[in-house]
Amino acid sequence: MTLPRAVARFNRRATNRVLGLLVPYLPTFAFVIHVGRKTGRQYRTPVNVFSRAGAYLIGLPYGRESDWVLNILAAGGGVMEMHGRRFRLNRPRLVPARNGLQTMPAPLRLIGRLGLVSDFLELAPDNESDGSVRPA
Repeated sequence: MTLPRAVARFNRRATNRVLGLLVPYLPTFAFVIHVGRKTGRQYRTPVNVFSRAGAYLIGLPYGRESDWVLNILAAGGGVMEMHGRRFRLNRPRLVPARNGLQTMPAPLRLIGRLGLVSDFLELAPDNESDGSVRPA
């Protein structure tokens, strides 16, 4: 089960603006920088991200139909900005929560279950990239 789309819309307009100020200081948060499928505009979405076996895992409490997730999937990746560093991510893959939660530490598994995370987005870092985002 995922959180209602009304909550997602509120967070996009209000909470994400405040969270955006805090992301550089929060240990497990980053911005995912992606290009809109229809607009070609660049977006910065704050996310909670975790490392897992050479890849990054992002919980999707609003489900796999969120615009930023669809943008990343359509483009085959995007850029993550974490603690002032940018790096390109590729090979996006949706992972069901039951698979993603198993690899997380116990407190994060509990948070994931309470947060109604139904899926995760897994992205692999591209170590040969300059981190730039190019319109689709």
